[in-house]
Amino acid sequence: MRVTIIGVGLIGGSMALSLKEKKFAPKIIGVDANKEHEQKALALGLVDEILPVKEAVQNADIIILAIPVNACVKLLPQILDLINKQVVIDTGSTKNNLIEAVKDHPKRGRFVATHPMWGTEYSGPEAAVRNAFTGKATIICNKEESDADALLLAEKLYETLGMYLVYMNAAAHDIHVAYVSHISHITSFALANTVLEKEKEEDAIFELASAGFESTVRLAKSNSAMWVPIFMQNKENVLDVLNEHISQLRKFKACLEKENYEYLQELIENANKIRRIIK
Repeated sequence: MRVTIIGVGLIGGSMALSLKEKKFAPKIIGVDANKEHEQKALALGLVDEILPVKEAVQNADIIILAIPVNACVKLLPQILDLINKQVVIDTGSTKNNLIEAVKDHPKRGRFVATHPMWGTEYSGPEAAVRNAFTGKATIICNKEESDADALLLAEKLYETLGMYLVYMNAAAHDIHVAYVSHISHITSFALANTVLEKEKEEDAIFELASAGFESTVRLAKSNSAMWVPIFMQNKENVLDVLNEHISQLRKFKACLEKENYEYLQELIENANKIRRIIK
């Protein structure tokens, strides 16, 4: 199985590590818009060879797009123009815009829209993690629009990574990830900015930061080049979630202003119900 990975950063690099170790692909070709990333991926052994896009696509059985969602919307139609029977998958956090971009492409059936639900706040080839995907979910969107053999190969790839599969339509996917992923990042960015604005002496932050604070703002270290396009593409869903989040914050604020500590306790105890979902 010949694999080309376009985008050899956190996701692409981590996939390359696992696919090589699990013998899914004896050779992995890398492509990245950042030439330093290409050379670093080679030096770290994430990929075996760097080729231009056209050659990398034509020399692969499966092409993985692990690039920001805005770049993916532009590049995917061009990749489909280049292929014959190869399979193309993406790893992006939004799906509606991408699927719309290729809905009328004659090679649409060779594309499988996927979203492996894993990531960290780090980026670049150095951030690649071994066995990162084991036990995590991959969402496959609009599977009926992909050719049966293309879908089968995508499923095999993710099962090789140790992931379990969830099937969903693109619209539902974008709504759900707004709740479980996108709002978490906005909250983390906002909290980090709040603390940085109030705590002009950064040393105080580092001295007093507890494990709880660190875990809450961890996502604030995430790459803006990745997250701004995600928020742009999923704007309507993110705004809906953000409005509800702001409404919840106002309830906490009102409790304190009015010294309504009984209702404050109710709000916290209601929030505790999340234990049923997150152990």
